[in-house]
Amino acid sequence: MPVLVITGTGTEVGKTVTTAAVAATALAAGRSVAVLKAAQTGVRPDERGDADEVARLAGPVTAGELARFPEPLAPGTAARRAGMAPVHPHEVAEAAAKLATEHDLVLVEGAGGLLVRFDAAGGTLADTARLLNAPVLVVASAGLGTLNTTELTARELRARELDFAGVVIGSWPDEPDLACRCNVADLPEVAGAPLLGALPAGAGALPPAAFRAAAPGWLGARLDGTWDAEAFRVRQAP
Repeated sequence: MPVLVITGTGTEVGKTVTTAAVAATALAAGRSVAVLKAAQTGVRPDERGDADEVARLAGPVTAGELARFPEPLAPGTAARRAGMAPVHPHEVAEAAAKLATEHDLVLVEGAGGLLVRFDAAGGTLADTARLLNAPVLVVASAGLGTLNTTELTARELRARELDFAGVVIGSWPDEPDLACRCNVADLPEVAGAPLLGALPAGAGALPPAAFRAAAPGWLGARLDGTWDAEAFRVRQAP
């Protein structure tokens, strides 16, 4: 798995912190890691972007982004409104493939969900994954509504014949309600793919050293971690 594409079921589901956890866990396993943000929106030139945040939390990764647009919008819309050239799926794939020749693992983080448009032609992160023939990790929310958005994303991945690596819950609450607890069992069923981890709420606010030490315990074996999906399901069963 030299390249892993990371998307979300929507915005604010914990995608960047999950990317950082995957990176930190791979680094702890002795792998060299690069993180590529396909398109950064809503951030000024002098502000830290998502790739920078991954590097801050995870440690010594090669971090980069292909494009940055000032307004917090879908990349294609943000590029058009700014009068800037958009990023295209083939450009993301080419950059990731180059990084893969120099690193053990390349994490390509999208913007928002799988079908958020990069350009006027309708190019998406799904197109990038297809060009790379790379597995896709989906970050989902924990609570009510997540089953629908996760299943829709899973259906699109299968329709495009993309490799669906699994689902990670991007922010598991300290006091999960009934919906969250039921979703632990239901998410892998509606996704047709394994649950590969659950990050605690507020993980991104931890000091970097604490984040790096804890990250392997949040992710399953396919992501180099020690998290046990079945044990988690049993603990959270309503």
